Amino acid sequence: MKKMTALLLALTLALSLTACGQKAEQTTVQEEPESGEAEPVELVVFAAASMTETLTEIADLYKNTAPNVTLTFNFGSSGTLLTQIEEGAECDLFISAASTQMNALDGTLAQDAEKNPDGLDMLVPGSRIDLLENKVTLAVPEGNPKGIESFDQLAQLLADGAVFLAMGNSDVPVGQYTQKIFAYYGLDEAALAEAGVLTYGSDVKEVTTQVSEAAVDCGVIYATDAFSAGLTVVDSATPEMCGQVIYPAAVIQGGNEEAAQAFLDYLQTDEAMAVFESVGFSPAF
Repeated sequence: MKKMTALLLALTLALSLTACGQKAEQTTVQEEPESGEAEPVELVVFAAASMTETLTEIADLYKNTAPNVTLTFNFGSSGTLLTQIEEGAECDLFISAASTQMNALDGTLAQDAEKNPDGLDMLVPGSRIDLLENKVTLAVPEGNPKGIESFDQLAQLLADGAVFLAMGNSDVPVGQYTQKIFAYYGLDEAALAEAGVLTYGSDVKEVTTQVSEAAVDCGVIYATDAFSAGLTVVDSATPEMCGQVIYPAAVIQGGNEEAAQAFLDYLQTDEAMAVFESVGFSPAF
């Protein structure tokens, strides 16, 4: 009887130890750390057409920093992008080729009817920065058939009706910079247009294409677009001629604000800035 009792006690003890081991194993499984992968995010970036090549390259680099983020770009003239944002288009981050378009969305300027005519407040407070600086240049087709050498010479050729120039529309920053250059030289754009020496593009890429295809004798475009297209630049406009070419950037309210700010912060890093500088941009911050 004693042997039977001892056997039962031993069996009970063994079963208890087995159960404890199973419980310990189950607890270990439950406490295993999660994978840590961030939730997927789609980030919509509206950017000036002149940034097409650089931002596309930077997007590939950003995958190493934020593999969960999918970047969707909408490139176009800053004026068109502004209109789309005003009309409610989905946009998380806006980078324009001039301050004018960004000012129109900046709530800190809501009382300034000239800069923000509709009193809009669509930027995340504190997110706006001057990101990049570009140059306005005079570019010519391969071989420079008309032998154009400078803006000074261009002004005289336009006045004489001896050259065909491509420029941006008046709602496009590069077109607005060209208009300032006309004013600097005392040229009447309307008279030049009537004389048939001007042709227009809806954004800087269209102007660049006209020069590349030698459809015009020259064009006023950004240094970065001339570089990307392999065009010859014969002169660069000074700040006195058209002001500085600043690209402001800001996060738009109501979207993926945290992810947009993270990408904007990345654009200011040495890695991203090296891409911008390789085509002629320089930091403006």
